Amino acid sequence: MTRIAFLLVPGVHLLDLAGPAQVFSTAADGGLPYRLSYVADRPGAEPDTGAGEHTGTTGPPGAGDAGTVSVAAAQGLPLLASSAWPHLTAADIVMVPGWRWGRGGPHAPPVSRGAARRLAAHHAAGGLVASVCAGAFALAHAGLLDGRRCTTHHELQDALARRHPRAAVVRDVLYVTDGRVVTSAGIASGIDLALHLLASRHGPGAAARTARAMVVYTRRNGDEPQAGIMLRHRGHLSDAVHRAQDLIDAGYTRPLPLAALAAEAGVSERTLTRRFTAATGLTPLRYQQELRLERAEHLLGQGATADAAARAVGFNDARMLRRLRARTP
Repeated sequence: MTRIAFLLVPGVHLLDLAGPAQVFSTAADGGLPYRLSYVADRPGAEPDTGAGEHTGTTGPPGAGDAGTVSVAAAQGLPLLASSAWPHLTAADIVMVPGWRWGRGGPHAPPVSRGAARRLAAHHAAGGLVASVCAGAFALAHAGLLDGRRCTTHHELQDALARRHPRAAVVRDVLYVTDGRVVTSAGIASGIDLALHLLASRHGPGAAARTARAMVVYTRRNGDEPQAGIMLRHRGHLSDAVHRAQDLIDAGYTRPLPLAALAAEAGVSERTLTRRFTAATGLTPLRYQQELRLERAEHLLGQGATADAAARAVGFNDARMLRRLRARTP
């Protein structure tokens, strides 16, 4: 079980929090091992130690629960969170959503000294620490951005670079990963960050299924080349095509007749081909071949022979693999 601990400061932006929380909650509802916790931070105060949590399928702690405090969101909604930190392991993630800032960016220390120590200690113990929007200032305050590439909301990039000159601020990207520190841009980019973490841990298929359940696009970082056929061709909202892609993603190494794909999608073969091509730019067969080619390239890079790689991805021999590689730019 992986715990996602959200650190909430006064003025937290709802979508900074709700976007990634919804991703991990939806993933948990789909059977992935995630548990969500919410910790209230009060700059100038020290958070307690202990455990306060709830699973991805339940609501927040009740008003009468011991150890809960109210955190006012930037949009005026009071949020109940624990005053106690949960027990964390190296497999867990601490995420800091952003908050409302004044002109020129955040002025006061973004988190309490106790919370900053917690962030630094979790990272030092092997854990992953992430931020959304202004949350990057909390990571910088904890010393986690020194010498690291990072990003934040485009209106805050200058302030972050000016106040933390040892941080290498990357501009105009959705998120940046530097080791076990992940920072994202403003507001809705927290969804992209969370889907990226799902893809990194469980594969692009799991991220695509979660995005589909949330009815959002599965996007990748503008900081790196678009890599990964599964994610590259999931940026559409055609439910029939997503169902066919789910089947191909799960079984691309075996023969997949068009009739079976169309039956899974609930449309005719002709309709599926037309919709699939319109949504992805590829026919279903070409999409399957691209998945096979991508996997074969990975195996070749790991030292496999062309014959072994071809057979591992479903080709009878290396001839088709060579033809596909030859026509790929």
